[in-house]
Amino acid sequence: MNTAAALLPTRTLAGIGLAVAATACFGLLDTTVKLVGAVMPVLMIVWFRYLFHAVATTAVLLPLRGRAAWRTAHPRFQLLRGALLLSLSLMGVVALQQMPVGEFTAILMFTPLAVTLLGATVLRERVSAWQWALVAGGFAGVLLVVRPEGEDIGWASILPLTMVFMSAWFQILTARMARTEDPLTMHLYTGWVGALVSSALLPFVWQAIPDARTFGLLVLVGSMGTVGHLMLIMAFQRAPASTLSPYLYAQIAFAMVFGWLVFAHVPGAVELTGIALIVLCGAVSGWRATRSRSLPIAPPED
Repeated sequence: MNTAAALLPTRTLAGIGLAVAATACFGLLDTTVKLVGAVMPVLMIVWFRYLFHAVATTAVLLPLRGRAAWRTAHPRFQLLRGALLLSLSLMGVVALQQMPVGEFTAILMFTPLAVTLLGATVLRERVSAWQWALVAGGFAGVLLVVRPEGEDIGWASILPLTMVFMSAWFQILTARMARTEDPLTMHLYTGWVGALVSSALLPFVWQAIPDARTFGLLVLVGSMGTVGHLMLIMAFQRAPASTLSPYLYAQIAFAMVFGWLVFAHVPGAVELTGIALIVLCGAVSGWRATRSRSLPIAPPED
């Protein structure tokens, strides 16, 4: 056995470990956002998250690559991608103030299935009967999560559902761009688009950070978002999407654990059934898609 073949299992395990660690970062990120959102304006939270992301990524990339870190063949698409993610972040912060972290995360995990749905209905891609069945099963799971015990769907549940389809477009755009763009360059532009746009709006909502605890929570929001995405990039450099996609659903488990530890919230039986349906259908759909379609699964972003 040659050296490259011997290292392959080790690289794959490292990729899986990095992917799971990234989902833990995202679960902690959402939990912290919900916590700090009780005392700080939504836009300030998002601004701090993107400013931290932009400065940290620039500090790492510029010494390594210099001006080449900014080189892109599609600057307009970079701006569009950054604006989409900023919009998703703003909606996510608002939604997290109104609903539990675990259920919020579970709804967002319907995104790979939404990519399949949009691929069939808008991009005219060929979708098998199996894929349609998985989309239907995942959507049934979403309905169970947003309507526990037969309650009406509230406006807070509409936000993550809207985010699912926006995120699906974001992932389709990311997958297309990844054919010609460096992932780290895309990561750099994402941070600066979010930071600059939110900075322009900041004077309208600015308020002083009340105490050291709140500042610490904002730093945690920024660091978890930045570290989580860097870990995902490193994970996808070490293992294929078909291997990693099922492990990305670990984010739901981390979100529920953090939600229980911080807010003492435990999902009910109906919600847990819906979450299980979303995980099962989404993981199977992602696994099949990476083997049968040209459109890869893009890492989820927060």
